[in-house]
Amino acid sequence: MSHSERPPIGLHLNQAARVVGQQFDRALTEAGGSLPIWLVLLSLAGGKPAHQRALANTVGLSEATLSHHLNSMERQGLITRTRNEANRRIHDVAVTDDGKTLFRQLRTAAQAFDARLNLGLTAADQAQLATLLDHVVSNISDTPRPVPPWAGIGTTALAARRPTGAPDTGEPESERN
Repeated sequence: MSHSERPPIGLHLNQAARVVGQQFDRALTEAGGSLPIWLVLLSLAGGKPAHQRALANTVGLSEATLSHHLNSMERQGLITRTRNEANRRIHDVAVTDDGKTLFRQLRTAAQAFDARLNLGLTAADQAQLATLLDHVVSNISDTPRPVPPWAGIGTTALAARRPTGAPDTGEPESERN
């Protein structure tokens, strides 16, 4: 197919992103969560409370939108919010045991989805795809090296592997004793 017969790369990428996003949302929903819940729990996976404002920046949501999701998560018993002792205007957000349980379920779903997404791709293909996507994004970004707000959060927790026979505590392996 010649260059003129192919759809523009932006349209192709948009359509691919839409399908991948819809399927990822479906996988998370089937596991009992959603993308916002996953991003919040992934951000809190290290076990340290986060300020609500910083959490909004980390997951890439407005404070108002995040507040809506946190209200729901708090009602479900997945997180707690408490006033920060040093600054009473700030709320600290922490994950509960039920939140850790859901995190493990969503982590399993995310890992399975990623494995499905990468079927037939070698490690070199995956690295090349990541490089190409980064390049395309940098071509249109206003910042020199755009990074999604969630980049790097929970990478240890997401990739956490437990020793054979060890119980899954939902904590990153690096934080287990």
